[in-house]
Amino acid sequence: MCSAAWLAMRFNGTVALVMAAGCSRRFGSADKRRALLPNGQPLLLSTVARVRAFFPHWRLVWRCRDDLESFGLPAHTPVIHAPGASGGLGCSLADAACAIRTDPLLATVDSAAIFLGDMPAIRRDTLSTLLAQTDRSAILRPTYRGQVGHPVVFGRDFWDELAALDGDTGARNLIRRFHSHYRELSVSDPGVTFDIDTTEDIDQTAH
Repeated sequence: MCSAAWLAMRFNGTVALVMAAGCSRRFGSADKRRALLPNGQPLLLSTVARVRAFFPHWRLVWRCRDDLESFGLPAHTPVIHAPGASGGLGCSLADAACAIRTDPLLATVDSAAIFLGDMPAIRRDTLSTLLAQTDRSAILRPTYRGQVGHPVVFGRDFWDELAALDGDTGARNLIRRFHSHYRELSVSDPGVTFDIDTTEDIDQTAH
C-alpha cells in the first residue's frame, strides 16, 4: 500500500471531536467561539474548517441550547449534544464518548482525537505524525518544547473510561491511571499548545 493511501486509512480510522460546549469565562462576556481572528474568520469556524479538511469522521460537541446557524455552521453539521456541559470538560467528554461508542457509522473507527474549539492552528503534518502511531490501546499526546498539547488521541479501548468522566479536569486522571499506554510525541508545531483564552491571544494568531 502506498504511503498516501495508508495515511488516508489512518485518518479514516479516527473520529475527531471538536469540544465547543464549554463556557469561556476568561474571555469575558463575549462568546469566544464567535471571536474574529485577524483573517476575519470566526474562531470556532476556523477550527472546524481545519478539522473537516483532515478527517472524514468528525463531530462537534455542542451545547443543547445553541443554534448552529447563528454561528455560521450549516444545519447538517454532525453534532453531539452535551447536556452535561455545565459540569465541565470531563462531563462534555463523557457525553461525547457515550455517543461515539454506540454510533454505527463509527463501528470501524479505532481512535478518537480530542480537539479544543479554540485551537485553530494545528498543522496537518502534526496530525499525520500522531495518527501514524495510534492504535486501539494507545493514548497519544503531542508536545511542543516540553509543553503538552492537543489533540489527545484515545484508542477505542479507553472509550468506556472516557464515558465515565466527570467534572472539569478532562481526562487527566484517566491518563494517570493508564500511564503505561500513554505516550507523548514531540512535534515542531506550536499550534498544538496555542489556544485562545483571552482577547489578547487573538492578536498572536497573526504572528
